[in-house]
Amino acid sequence: MATEIRVPTLGESVSEATVGTWFKKVGDAIKVDEPLCELETDKVTIEVPAPVSGVLSEITANDGETVEPGGLLGQIAEGAAAPAAGAAEKPAAAEAGQTTAEAKPAAGSTMPPAPAAAKMLAENNLSADQVDGSGKRGQVLKGDVIAAVAKGITASAAAEPAKAAARAPSSEADAPREERVKMTRLRQTIARRLKDAQNTAAMLTTYNEVDMKAVMDLRTRYKDLFEKKHGVKLGFMGFFTKAITHALKELPAVNAEIDGTDIIYKNYCHIGVAVGTDKGLVVPVVRDADQMGIAEIEKEIGRLGRAARDGELSMADMQGGTFTISNGGVYGSLMSSPILNAPQSGILGMHKIQERPVVVGGQIVIRPMMYLALSYDHRIVDGKEAVTFLVRVKESLEDPERLVLDL
Repeated sequence: MATEIRVPTLGESVSEATVGTWFKKVGDAIKVDEPLCELETDKVTIEVPAPVSGVLSEITANDGETVEPGGLLGQIAEGAAAPAAGAAEKPAAAEAGQTTAEAKPAAGSTMPPAPAAAKMLAENNLSADQVDGSGKRGQVLKGDVIAAVAKGITASAAAEPAKAAARAPSSEADAPREERVKMTRLRQTIARRLKDAQNTAAMLTTYNEVDMKAVMDLRTRYKDLFEKKHGVKLGFMGFFTKAITHALKELPAVNAEIDGTDIIYKNYCHIGVAVGTDKGLVVPVVRDADQMGIAEIEKEIGRLGRAARDGELSMADMQGGTFTISNGGVYGSLMSSPILNAPQSGILGMHKIQERPVVVGGQIVIRPMMYLALSYDHRIVDGKEAVTFLVRVKESLEDPERLVLDL
């Protein structure tokens, strides 16, 4: 008796994934709940566990193939002896030829749009040849249609899509020293979303600087007591997150998003915290940060950071952010202009704390200063609102008692 290995539910708004790596090969003995393969979505990486113990008798979706929730990945022969790999692969190949010949067109032709993309194309009266596909072999995905609609492409628009210029061949001396590696789905999604944000939003950045002495002094006085009581270190992210939620309450446009001709104001603060991992940048979300104390925020950021680095973020951890913080200072960045995390209207860039001479009360003193950068969507956030938002964050950090007193 054979048990099918199916693609699990991938989460809200995720309609497909790419098979990343198979940890087992045909003929390997496996135990129940043992990881079989890894699926890459545009948000997280998911491991698929074995539903039963037995022998992996068939792999129907190989590395790099696109699969959908419920799709067949392979089969497990329960209690069977391990067959020779070559013998096991032949029926799989024959069956694959029979089952996928209809789904996969001949080489050189385009892939049909993904089901979610096809539905959205029909709803917007568009054809697949009007949209640049970012999926395997140029397949049009749901995100591609969303980007096309955001750019204003309509049924009457020119159907000829813009193509990237072909890469010039490397010289004979350089070619052997180059390495070509296929982009992961996560990296492709990062690239597409960042470019879409630039193309869609009227993005502008405003800057300010904050004197971190008050926060650093407060942290030095209470960090040991704080860690002893709450079991987590007192860092800077708790102060910044709390300062941001206070500013968002006063300037709600920075916490809103555009949907067509409507503005959606969010009466809650789900703060995304950009985290660098070995697979790329991810942005887990601290939900309802405006209702948390600094200790709760620090605990949640710590949990999300560990999960991100260990590849254990859930779909729920990644969804629903209303504003994002990017801390380039941990890598030594002194100044940068962050790119919006669409469809959000604001992102705050933190930077390296550096001692600099500043004038305080008519005297030149040395203070630990940090540059702040707020990138915002000028379609919804006016310059006055953006500048005021950044000033409010600065005021809260330079007088952190305001955060405690909710002022």
